[in-house]
Amino acid sequence: MEKKFLNIVMVEPEIPQNTGNVARLCACLGAKLFLCGRLGFSLSNKYLKRSGLDYWDKVEIEHLISFEQLSEIFPQNENNFYFFTTKTSNIYTNVQYKEGDFLVFGPETRGLKDEILKKYKNNLVTIPMRKETRSLNLSNSIAVGAYEAVRQLGHLGE
Repeated sequence: MEKKFLNIVMVEPEIPQNTGNVARLCACLGAKLFLCGRLGFSLSNKYLKRSGLDYWDKVEIEHLISFEQLSEIFPQNENNFYFFTTKTSNIYTNVQYKEGDFLVFGPETRGLKDEILKKYKNNLVTIPMRKETRSLNLSNSIAVGAYEAVRQLGHLGE
């Protein structure tokens, strides 16, 4: 299993259109998409396919049984993982992203599990928003985080 210049991780995504949008984003960036855990839809879902348009042959996707499996394959001490959550005050632009980093996002309705947030508490980042709002759309959040990494790296993947 190989990582790319940038790795996007969706843990237990629930909405096929978001995952299709993210697959399309990864194709445009040259990033790899890891889908971890139980999906809230089938990979043959028509809405998933439609949102990804005709980019499916341009994106590398791996579906793993869990986030834990991904973290065993790519241990934190050898790789940088950044966990996007509303449960921190550390802004995502404070991070110095490097090639091969993993940007990790939780499910649309509940975010990342508390066990993950506690285990990786030094690697939590957030996208600022107004206090009276709960969260951004997942595919929008992934685009915001990914393009900050691309901006810092100064290039797209091959």
